[in-house]
Amino acid sequence: MASAAEQLASNLNFSTFAKAEDLKKRLWFTLAALLVYRLGTHIPLPGLNPEAYAQAFRGQAGGILGLFNMFSGGAVERMAIFALGIMPYISASIIVQLMTSVVPSLENLKKEGEAGRKIINQYTRYGTVLLGTLQAYGIAAGLESGNGLVLDPGWFFRLSTVITLLGGTMFLMWLGEQITSRGIGNGISLIIFSGIAAGLPTALAGTLELGRTGALPTALILTVIVVAIGVIALIVFVERAQRRLLIQYPKRQVGNRMFQGDTSHLPLKLNTSGVIPAIFASSLLLLPATAAGFAGNSQLPDWATTIVASLGHGQPLFMLLYGLLIAFFAFFYTAIVFNPKDTADNLKKHGGFIPGIRPGERTAEYIDYVLTRITVVGAVYLVFVCVLPELLIARTGVPLALGGTSLLIVVSVTLDTVAQIQGHLIAQQYEGLIKKSKLRGGKRGR
Repeated sequence: MASAAEQLASNLNFSTFAKAEDLKKRLWFTLAALLVYRLGTHIPLPGLNPEAYAQAFRGQAGGILGLFNMFSGGAVERMAIFALGIMPYISASIIVQLMTSVVPSLENLKKEGEAGRKIINQYTRYGTVLLGTLQAYGIAAGLESGNGLVLDPGWFFRLSTVITLLGGTMFLMWLGEQITSRGIGNGISLIIFSGIAAGLPTALAGTLELGRTGALPTALILTVIVVAIGVIALIVFVERAQRRLLIQYPKRQVGNRMFQGDTSHLPLKLNTSGVIPAIFASSLLLLPATAAGFAGNSQLPDWATTIVASLGHGQPLFMLLYGLLIAFFAFFYTAIVFNPKDTADNLKKHGGFIPGIRPGERTAEYIDYVLTRITVVGAVYLVFVCVLPELLIARTGVPLALGGTSLLIVVSVTLDTVAQIQGHLIAQQYEGLIKKSKLRGGKRGR
């Protein structure tokens, strides 16, 4: 089956794409949805002083607000209606997923299949509303505490800001779900991807301009570009790397004929968790500092000022927590998306087995052992790709959009989306082959 799919994938061409009407509709829908998102990042929040806000943001752009701005597609820089972005939804997803591991009732819901998943998704939406409200109010209060950032401070501004920012987040959550169901790729990941990708040309142009004016040495810019190319190559290599476990099926007899046992492979990705650990880790680190940058150190208690300063982008504590959170979520998310026991039970049900390993519990233990080992490699790879380039950027002043986290998200989401497109094209070819075989069978019957 795998070889047949690979052969079909190699035979894909433009004519196959031209005939895939459903795929083209999905692509157009995805592009239209992302265009709506990009338009929303340019609609400013009402009641702000644009000049004063732009000046205040420039003073914070090199810190954690710059990282938040990168994930929101530049909406924070303009304080647009999508300034909160999709991060409250991601934070709520983290909390709910953690609770499913410790709360028995949620764990039972997770085992109920589609019905349980819908209830868990509803809890995630409720959590998004709660977190979005708290973060939006924090942003409103932080803006009011700034010097002349708000034209008419008061409860009306706070209420309108909370409603606008929360509404923007809920709309993006709905838009992401629509892309996933009616478009191509994972909607939430594509929204984050489009925001980062939109800032890459500007970041590259800004870096070259810094080199032209002499603010950055030419050798340093070349080093950053070479490192970025190397990181992209590493991401492509690791994201496509697999550990294949040999699966054998016993001989079977149909009537008087004996069929030879088949062999196949169980592919285990080296980085099973994908880009999720980097997004989860970033969202958790951004959560406590969403509005603190606007409030100013004079408006915060001493302990809060110390924490905010320690969690600034490029600070040792930020980088340490970032790396630890990425490693944690690499294991955590892998445990959520891949269950060795279910895989072993499915193999046993269909008569498959790993040579030298007993079916059932021993197979589950062996798969878990292999998965744990490759997840260690995947976690080290994620930490390396995300943290080391960020250290280089923090020390040199190169734009954040050229960092390892942004490159990981852009490349990984691109690979996943291309894989889904290829999957649709292969399905289209399968349907064409089945129709041809039916037509030939009908002609022979006549």
